[in-house]
Amino acid sequence: MTTVSSPSSPWQNPDSTPASDSDSTSPPQHSRDRGDDAESFSSMTLNAQDFNLPDRIPDSNRYLNTQTHTSPLESNSPATPPPSLLHLSFNQDHACFAVGTARGFLILNCDPFREIFRRDFDRGVAVVEMLFRCNILALVGGGPDPQYPPNKVMIWDDHQSRCIGELSFRSEVRSVRLRRDRIVVVLEQKIFVYNFVDLKLMHQIETFANPKGLCAVSQGAGSMVLVCPGLQKGQVRIEHYASKRTKFVLAHDSRIACFALTQDGSLLATASSKGTLVRIFNTVDGTLRQEVRRGADRAEIYSLAFSSNAEWLAVSSDKGTVHVFGLKVNSGVKDTPRIASNVTRPTSPSSSLSLFKGVLPKYFSSEWSVAQFRLVEGTQYIVAFGHQKNTVVILGMDGSFYRCQFDPVNGGEMSQLEYHNCLKSPSVF
Repeated sequence: MTTVSSPSSPWQNPDSTPASDSDSTSPPQHSRDRGDDAESFSSMTLNAQDFNLPDRIPDSNRYLNTQTHTSPLESNSPATPPPSLLHLSFNQDHACFAVGTARGFLILNCDPFREIFRRDFDRGVAVVEMLFRCNILALVGGGPDPQYPPNKVMIWDDHQSRCIGELSFRSEVRSVRLRRDRIVVVLEQKIFVYNFVDLKLMHQIETFANPKGLCAVSQGAGSMVLVCPGLQKGQVRIEHYASKRTKFVLAHDSRIACFALTQDGSLLATASSKGTLVRIFNTVDGTLRQEVRRGADRAEIYSLAFSSNAEWLAVSSDKGTVHVFGLKVNSGVKDTPRIASNVTRPTSPSSSLSLFKGVLPKYFSSEWSVAQFRLVEGTQYIVAFGHQKNTVVILGMDGSFYRCQFDPVNGGEMSQLEYHNCLKSPSVF
């Protein structure tokens, strides 16, 4: 593993005139094109009366405007097939999740499972990013008949049932991340960070090719930590906005496939396109704190998720199995040594394998999952930890919702507590 700290130059004032490209063969450290990929905020201005952020959206359909949207009970009549699913994402505390479809979007509660509301446009929404349980959402159109252009981020106020602003770009938006104070827009090779209240551009970042729109943002009360792909294969970039420091970590030899942050941004889990190992790093100094093994065969990692106390890590992949790993990084041991990429992680001194460390392949000394849950192989699933102790919530692109429980002591197969199809009519919930 290698870590490199960059100078403070990437924190250039975005309002200043960008420097011209002195070398066309290397990408600039600052986005050179505020008017290239990022056009200025256009259609509306967020102001005090428009920008209303209550603490929560009540668990009801009180904001459904039947004059402009199809009612929930009418939208999926027996004669109408459910819409195709385009997007799934949890909100920041994993209490709710958003579903984007070819006809609009819906918001559901995890525990208890129930639909909160839906908006039917008869056109597709490919990105729905929630802000906890707030009335403000970020939407991006998609599918065969998109509701909005795929190169625009629409700021939707569900109290008013309308868009109160938009951000336009010259290429398609891959993903959006929200904090209470920031909007992060991810394009294939650039990331833009905006102030939430006035949509002022605060920061621009160049990345390695990022078609999945990989980006993670801390959600704690402190200053923001942002993680995105670096400028080379296998590298991640960690932005600490409080200290205005940028750290590059060469996390894997292969392309980065997935990563996740703890709520406070102190720990980062990464997986590569090989999908066999997951590594956990300290984001402050970039040191490797732990390594766990999903399996021996290559796999595509779909999602990674920390539990709220960073005691557990959940992993989903195209192998159809969700794994839960026990983490040691927050066990109170402060002087965990850094582990070099070419050194086998030592096993416990009480283990007979410790006699052969450095001799046995790394495969045998890797840390394996504590608990597993088997699903349909090939279907894309994302995973998060539930609010009840030792529970996991799994969402599938086939519309499936699972809530499972694992035994933290004995491990093994998780027990299924619930199953639902989130695309069915609310009348059957």
